[in-house]
Amino acid sequence: MATAHVNGVTIGYDDEGPAAPPGAPSSASASAPASAPASASAPALVLIHGHPFDRSMWTPQRRAFAATHRVITPDLRGYGESTVVPGTTPLGTFAEDIAALLDHLGVREFALGGLSMGGQIVMECYRRFPGRVTGLLLADTFPAAETPEGKAHRNAMADRLLAEGMRGYADEVLDKMAAPYNPVAAAHVHRMMLAAPPEGAAAALRGRAERPDYRDLLTRVTVPSLVVVGRDDTYTPVADAEAMHAALPDSVLRVVESAAHLPNLERPAEFDAAVGAWLDRVASPRGTTTPA
Repeated sequence: MATAHVNGVTIGYDDEGPAAPPGAPSSASASAPASAPASASAPALVLIHGHPFDRSMWTPQRRAFAATHRVITPDLRGYGESTVVPGTTPLGTFAEDIAALLDHLGVREFALGGLSMGGQIVMECYRRFPGRVTGLLLADTFPAAETPEGKAHRNAMADRLLAEGMRGYADEVLDKMAAPYNPVAAAHVHRMMLAAPPEGAAAALRGRAERPDYRDLLTRVTVPSLVVVGRDDTYTPVADAEAMHAALPDSVLRVVESAAHLPNLERPAEFDAAVGAWLDRVASPRGTTTPA
């Protein structure tokens, strides 16, 4: 595990792949300078976790793509090994943290993916610095602003997490997060939720309640995009994914069968196949789209 002090907080992250310094362990050293990578030409893939998880949710993808890409997976502030900041954390703050971390690592351009809240952070990143993003992966997420009812629910849930901790919430939502087809994945998801600091999770909920509407932004995306969703996802149903696919000018939609809200963990082979095809499109000079 590496850490970086950026944007006023400490961010824990993994940095794996062909750009790692020769002889270094698979995770980059926190003391290594930004100029350390030996293979500046290795394309970067940055993956942003959802709520209330941490960067370990991307373990299958780090293993799958570190042979060809520099795979960078940070813990968002408030989660995992990163600094917990109570109060309210807007999506823009998460985006600023990501940009600062990548500046620290000397990464100018990157393919960017996120799941659920992570997907909304990806959209915020594209809104703020589109010139750095070479491709978008939006998994089990949605672009609309929160409704008044949704705002009230998220703020009430934030209050509950601060008062009760994570256990009750984690037990209640587990079957929606991970369908019962893969008990190993479900156990991983449950561990991540239990480990999430309540103060960080509550701050993210309050910030997410105030997010902007990204639907118009999607119509102006100029890079190859991939929309992925679990067939059994009730938080972000297939219809939401279809709407994003229709809005994005250059996108592919993949629906993962026998998966709920975290298809990257529940069905990693299918998820990774879709991501691999997307990365091929990102690398193409024309970013040509394969028919859905």
